Amino acid sequence: MTSHLVIVESPAKARTISNFLPANYTVRASMGHIRDLPKAKIGVDVEHDFLPEYVIPAEKAKTVTELKKLAGKAQEVILATDEDREGEAIAWHLAEAIGLPVDTTKRVVFHEVTKDAILHAMETPRTIDMKKVDAQQGRRILDRLVGYKLSPFLWRKVMPGLSAGRVQSVAVRLIVERERERDAFKARESWTLDALFEKASAAAGKGQFKAELSKVNGKKADLVSGPDAQKIMDELKGAAYQVSSIETKSKKRAPYAPFITSTLQQDAARKLGFTAKKTMMIAQQLYEGVELLTGERTGLITYMRTDSTNLAETAVARIREVIKERFGPEYLPAKPRSYVKKVKGAQEAHEAIRPTDVVRDLESLKSHLTPDQARLYELIYKRTMSCQMEDACINQTSVDITPLLGGKPTSHLFHATGSTVSFPGFLAVYEEGKDDDVEGEKDKDKEARLPKLTKDEDLRLVTLSPEQHFTQPPPRFTEATLVKALEEHGIGRPSTYAPIISTIQDRGYVRLDQKRFAPEDKGMVVNDLLVEHFPTIVDIGFTAAMEGDLDLVASGDKEWVPIIRAFYVPFDALLTQKSVDVDKRSVVDEKTDEVCDKCGKPMVIRLGRHGKFIACSGYPECRNTKPVPGAPGMTPAEEQKREEPCELCGAPMVMKQGRFGKFWGCSKYPECKNIQKLFKPQPTGVKCPECGGDVVGKRTKHGKIFYGCANYPKCRYATWDRPVTT
Repeated sequence: MTSHLVIVESPAKARTISNFLPANYTVRASMGHIRDLPKAKIGVDVEHDFLPEYVIPAEKAKTVTELKKLAGKAQEVILATDEDREGEAIAWHLAEAIGLPVDTTKRVVFHEVTKDAILHAMETPRTIDMKKVDAQQGRRILDRLVGYKLSPFLWRKVMPGLSAGRVQSVAVRLIVERERERDAFKARESWTLDALFEKASAAAGKGQFKAELSKVNGKKADLVSGPDAQKIMDELKGAAYQVSSIETKSKKRAPYAPFITSTLQQDAARKLGFTAKKTMMIAQQLYEGVELLTGERTGLITYMRTDSTNLAETAVARIREVIKERFGPEYLPAKPRSYVKKVKGAQEAHEAIRPTDVVRDLESLKSHLTPDQARLYELIYKRTMSCQMEDACINQTSVDITPLLGGKPTSHLFHATGSTVSFPGFLAVYEEGKDDDVEGEKDKDKEARLPKLTKDEDLRLVTLSPEQHFTQPPPRFTEATLVKALEEHGIGRPSTYAPIISTIQDRGYVRLDQKRFAPEDKGMVVNDLLVEHFPTIVDIGFTAAMEGDLDLVASGDKEWVPIIRAFYVPFDALLTQKSVDVDKRSVVDEKTDEVCDKCGKPMVIRLGRHGKFIACSGYPECRNTKPVPGAPGMTPAEEQKREEPCELCGAPMVMKQGRFGKFWGCSKYPECKNIQKLFKPQPTGVKCPECGGDVVGKRTKHGKIFYGCANYPKCRYATWDRPVTT
């Protein structure tokens, strides 16, 4: 019997596939990439067509040795890595490292890890697609050239430890520019006049609804101040109110396309609070397979790195059967819905993300999944089912209400809208989450339900109240909106969104503040330097065009070496020039009007490991420093000196920023190195109900107050509620 060796990337995928193949098939995992460019040097020969120098990392040596041994014993080796460019590159590296003939070694791909898909793939092998390999290799080399050439420049001109990346730098630029828009934003005041009405024929408190002043003297209401609103209120004293017009329209809402990588990450962020990284990790687990009650191990969703909204005909037919069975024929369109249009720069003709078998709903799987797996599977399941369901039918009603004075209509008008769902259609299963337009506010797009009204019907005014409003600055990016922006600009690809977001946080260029991205000082300085001196690197259009060129490499319409050369030659020349022209002090020092109170020299704003600070320009002779007023995250109270002086030397204690956050430090540092925690435990006078110790007020790392035992960690009693003596 012929022996076969099948190589995949992960152990979980290997375990699942092993269930479907005969005993003469051995399945092993490569544990991801087994070759890469070296870490200690650039590893690209720029003089000889950018020839890469690939090495086997020390931690992968044992894996490669084992795979070589198994390949030597097997009569046939089959490479079954993922179907995207990264998977194709892994297959090529495996062939090269193990010593397999690239032109003849069997390569199989499948969109789902199920028995039928695996057996079909084994019956229809192909060879390694070198066009996809070249596209991945071109991207890897391009990113290596940018990172290894530009990062040392940043070390010399800004500070050690910084890094630059071709795509990550563009993502940082989006966040920085949004922050600058917010800083430049000037709020505009406006007022609305909101009325609460109820049907005159109803009992008090019944049939109430809200309306807003829409017209003043026959023109669109534009109240710019409180006196404007008060003037209208004075005019309407004693007015009666009557329904002057009612209009009802019926409209249809079509379902959303099935998930692709970016839309899955966006909706998982909105609805589940998952980061892009967490979404992809859990989706990987669902794709690679879980063990069911029958003992069968199978993949539950199709491949999760895709930019195609297409669904296989067999999958659509199965979905339609389940819809008809569970919801009824009225929920099933006459024809299957088609979602064949792909997003800008889509690279592969994959399927969308869907359950491998829609008969498996969450209820049948819940006991086999972790809570997070269950939540993500349910999201994918509902989106998939809904995409083949009928439109939702919604009745939208608009009502105009005219104030009457002395029985005569005025030229003012109030307007109310409401909606009812006459047929839920796909909404019976799923509705997409929405991004908040204003930070900290929930979705307000849902219209109220109006009571049944008739034209010329009299209404009772319950309340009439003016409301002040201010226009809001553009919101900071959330994970969902940042992924959406990257996709819309054509930056990155399905496999890169999550790594981009993780990288810019890990390197300290941005931070999450209330689930929204804000730039750190370091990120703003590096961004400004790149925008001024290396505009191509952070140019959105250029980065998107480069992605397009790599897509053409994958399709065989372009060669990767000329693309890299066209970028690298002018880039390297510019880097050489800027290494001489750019002075570090012009980058990291900002002039101030302050004078050092110790030596009299000018004070400048500098960038340190933990952000900007004010320092004496006479450094290192004078080491006087202090915090920057208004630094991100500092409250007005924190900007002031602490009331209690230093208990060691009597000098004022000032707010400082360290590796683990803000703290009080002596202003005479380094002569006096006294420090204090920002928030001292506050006594409550209450004893711990578990050990009898003192209960004190404490603060979490996010600044929220809670109450816990002073004997922590011996006693772990804690509560959010302030304890009271009884």
